[in-house]
Amino acid sequence: MEQTALLSDSKRKKFLFSVGLSWLFDAMDVGIISFIVTALAAEWHLKAQQIGLLAAINAIGMAAGAAVAGSLADQYGRKTVLLYTLLIFSVASGLSALAGSFVILCILRFITGFGLGGELPVASTLVSETMPAEDRGRAVVLLESFWAGGWIVAALISYFIIPEFGWRIAFVIGAIPAVYAIFLRRAIEDSPRYVGQAVRKPPIGERIAMIWSSKYRKSTVMLWILWFTVVFSYYGVFLWLPTVMVLKGFGLVKSFQYVLIMTLAQLPGYFTAAYFIERFGRKFVLVTYLLFTAASAIWFGSAETVSSLITAGICLSFFNLGAWGAMYAYTPELYQTSVRSTGVGLAASFGRIGGVIGPYLVGILVGRDVPLLTIFIIFFVAIVIGAFAVLVMGMETKGLKTE
Repeated sequence: MEQTALLSDSKRKKFLFSVGLSWLFDAMDVGIISFIVTALAAEWHLKAQQIGLLAAINAIGMAAGAAVAGSLADQYGRKTVLLYTLLIFSVASGLSALAGSFVILCILRFITGFGLGGELPVASTLVSETMPAEDRGRAVVLLESFWAGGWIVAALISYFIIPEFGWRIAFVIGAIPAVYAIFLRRAIEDSPRYVGQAVRKPPIGERIAMIWSSKYRKSTVMLWILWFTVVFSYYGVFLWLPTVMVLKGFGLVKSFQYVLIMTLAQLPGYFTAAYFIERFGRKFVLVTYLLFTAASAIWFGSAETVSSLITAGICLSFFNLGAWGAMYAYTPELYQTSVRSTGVGLAASFGRIGGVIGPYLVGILVGRDVPLLTIFIIFFVAIVIGAFAVLVMGMETKGLKTE
């Protein structure tokens, strides 16, 4: 019998909701910065390259956080690392409201990103290890659905707060998770699988060697390609989405309104992925949703009418975030308990390199007046590569009993 069976159904739901709220706050902070840079560009007279640099620095922090936190979680436990990363990003986000220069803001965004990037792989590993095999994939995708909730909250804050009270208040709101961490400390426990682990905890060097051993090498290569292409395209597109709407001729408030509508489509994307992932498997959901994401990117880049633009944006949100949920569910299942968080963290960390390149590349291309369609073709190609890697190299883990 799996260790996860020790938790009752009601406790699992409460646990998922508690961890999910931390995920929501994470997404809220990432979402808010995409709207704030649009307002900052006008107030601080930022160039496109500077906007891209700010997003890239945030992603560099996330890459570092994912690698460090993933490794620490295998050594010291999932819960402890989850709480510390939550505190790091919320405090740094609140301090960002005091930034008086672009350089100071970049430094604070790196620290914020470190906490954000560290929390995500640890939280998904914690949930994956706490749920029984038949519900594991669905549970992690539902955890990811809180990301959509965070973006919706960010869009609402940006639509109602930023135009009226300014971008600094939005950063102050981003400090709220620090208070939530106090509650979370009492509300959740470490995963039964990790606590009940009878084997010794290998040192970091040995864990890294294990994920590149013959047993895991193929899965690791596939995951690193998948994470890189998905994160590259996601952050390249979505951190620039409000600004892209402005570039297409819409005012700031109207752009925020349209992005809010597109963001709402993330929720059904997650929920359908949560259903299909246990019915048809991880590979089916990932490949299908990624290919539809690629097609939606081309559609969005070439859209000229308001209705076409919004519809394409809705499809882009729906399929891209559904694929994200499947990716988070799939990744922990490919490693054993002793190296799971390290494997997830390093895959996420490598993916965050794509998160650095994506938004910065868009900044450079926009600054050089490269057509938006050309930019979105780049994302189309990247997403197709990720889907192909899963199709050819990925193994199906639906219902698989993890070690």
